[in-house]
Amino acid sequence: MLSNKWFVLAGSTVIFFAGLSAGSLLQSGIAQAQAATHVYELRTYTAPDGKLGELHSRFRDHTIRIFNKHGMKSVLYMTPQDAPDSANTLIYVLEHPSREAAKKAWADFQADPEWVKVAADSQVNGRIVSKVVSVFADPTDYSPMK
Repeated sequence: MLSNKWFVLAGSTVIFFAGLSAGSLLQSGIAQAQAATHVYELRTYTAPDGKLGELHSRFRDHTIRIFNKHGMKSVLYMTPQDAPDSANTLIYVLEHPSREAAKKAWADFQADPEWVKVAADSQVNGRIVSKVVSVFADPTDYSPMK
């Protein structure tokens, strides 16, 4: 029950902060025209005890760059402030042109030889992700970020 409440809170927080950062862009006709041409993916990763730092390092040093190579646009990365989730949770948002584009980008990313090596190297001392939750979402008509 607590994790469901956390997920709703995290999702709302992500949309709020993302909206703040993109508010001025949305005033333009270009951003409004693009509103119907993308989808957001909210991802929550749970790391085993003591492995969150390694997960952050993998994202900081490798993952985001490889995401970019496959057209996966990073919107926001964050960690919870409160325990126990602050010790083992990474939340991030990606923007994709469509669900189909996301599916292809993820397949290409996972097959990328550089990613395969990074993933293997980062888990030499054990897995650094124990659970992944992915949710695709569309902004509401009243969202500051479309």
